[in-house]
Amino acid sequence: MRLNMSDSENKQKGVCYLVGAGPGDPGLLTLRAKQCLEMADVVVYDYLCNVDILNHAPANSEKIYAGKKAADHAIPQDQLNDLLVKLSLEGKTVVRLKGGDPFVFGRGGEEAQELHESGVPFEIVPGISSAVAGPAYAGIPVTHRDHCSQLTIFTGHEDPTKEDAAVDYSKIGDSDGTKVMLMGVGQLARVTQMMIAGGAAPDTPVALIRWATTGRQQTLVGELGDISSRSEKVGFKAPAVAVFGQVVKLRETLNWFENRPLFGKQIVVTRTRSQAGELSARLRCLGADVDEMPTIRIEPPENIKEFAQLVQDAHKYSWIIFTSPNGVDAFFDMFFKLYKDARSIGGAKIAVIGPGTQKRVQHYHLSVDLIPDEYVAESLLKKLMDGSVENETILLVRPSSARDVISDGLTEADAIVDEAIAYQTVSESEDPTGAVERFRAGNTDLITFTSSSTVESFLDMDLPIPEHLIIASIGPITSETLQSAGLQVDIEAKESNIPGLVSAIEDYFVELAEE
Repeated sequence: MRLNMSDSENKQKGVCYLVGAGPGDPGLLTLRAKQCLEMADVVVYDYLCNVDILNHAPANSEKIYAGKKAADHAIPQDQLNDLLVKLSLEGKTVVRLKGGDPFVFGRGGEEAQELHESGVPFEIVPGISSAVAGPAYAGIPVTHRDHCSQLTIFTGHEDPTKEDAAVDYSKIGDSDGTKVMLMGVGQLARVTQMMIAGGAAPDTPVALIRWATTGRQQTLVGELGDISSRSEKVGFKAPAVAVFGQVVKLRETLNWFENRPLFGKQIVVTRTRSQAGELSARLRCLGADVDEMPTIRIEPPENIKEFAQLVQDAHKYSWIIFTSPNGVDAFFDMFFKLYKDARSIGGAKIAVIGPGTQKRVQHYHLSVDLIPDEYVAESLLKKLMDGSVENETILLVRPSSARDVISDGLTEADAIVDEAIAYQTVSESEDPTGAVERFRAGNTDLITFTSSSTVESFLDMDLPIPEHLIIASIGPITSETLQSAGLQVDIEAKESNIPGLVSAIEDYFVELAEE
């Protein structure tokens, strides 16, 4: 590491972070990697980086694809080195995001040398390598007391300009312990032949793991003598990790990831970029291959002054009603611009429409006084109407495009209602991760909708909807919007929140598997 200054000082002078993005599962990104991304002016990322990780970078940061697969390089290495230097010397905070670990067959060492020679401050942020994570997600420990105490990691894809190969596969075949090969599926026949020639037993167990740690993971098991022909027969392609050794047999009992209920299902999440994380994470924990394709984004209200005035007067109301987590965040973002003390909110009681909104209120260290049994506007209105609301002063914090169920109902009951328009939802016009194009390919198994606005904006995108596509709705209001557009709702959450939606999706596929 060559960095002896604070992050703020680096910001002024320019700095390049060589960051390991991990093997594919966004949950395996390190905390330091996330911190670097959050500071980035520019992110230069590789083919093997999960594009959802880019969501940690500021929305206005520049994203540059420098992907490399086989002989197809988006940016040649020498030009890439020059680009990192140029951007850093311009005073920018540059994150060079590399799949796995930057120093494990990732050419991170070469990039670091170039930065050093150019006088650019840099930091190395290690990442979890697919050399250990890939086998682990396939249920294969690379070391085990009963099988081996040695691990050899090698590449099957050396620098083609070398006159002499640095890797002697015959010696690797003759060595003890587990061997893990990265980037070598295309050379598998040659590598295995040389390993056998070096003394490795042809019946040595072998596993190939493709797109390791993601919902697209595929595992092919064989022996050293036949794994190449098995691979060719099924068309097994890169990127893949190869594991050689007796530890492969442990997969029979330790295969934990591929047995999950949503494993291999391609699911699209349509929430905003800032909100997709919770739903995506829960689905990934069940083994799904998740693609975040936001159809809406949140923007400030058109009349921000009016909203600010209502927030400033919040202490004058007997009730404050929040209908969404976004509304809570918008309210308190404005509130703490106006006040320094949370007690300035006064003695108003707080009502929310569901547990997600309740959680956001609690984030600001306030308690919720009323939450309905069913998480829809009608139930909240009914709960409020259980007592008299006549002449009660109520501040309703809501988006610009929301149903008038609560405001109309309370007004009819002679309550004094002011509506604080906290934000507006607009259609997402950008596709920085290519999710829209992947959806057009028609391979998605299921798409989720968490609000009527996500449905409406999705329909505005005029995307082709495959016949096999399963549609999952967070609740009856969203389902009604889908059905009014002529779409069939296959799954509807019993509880209109994220855990309820995930549970309904899981139950659907479990029941399908049992049929």
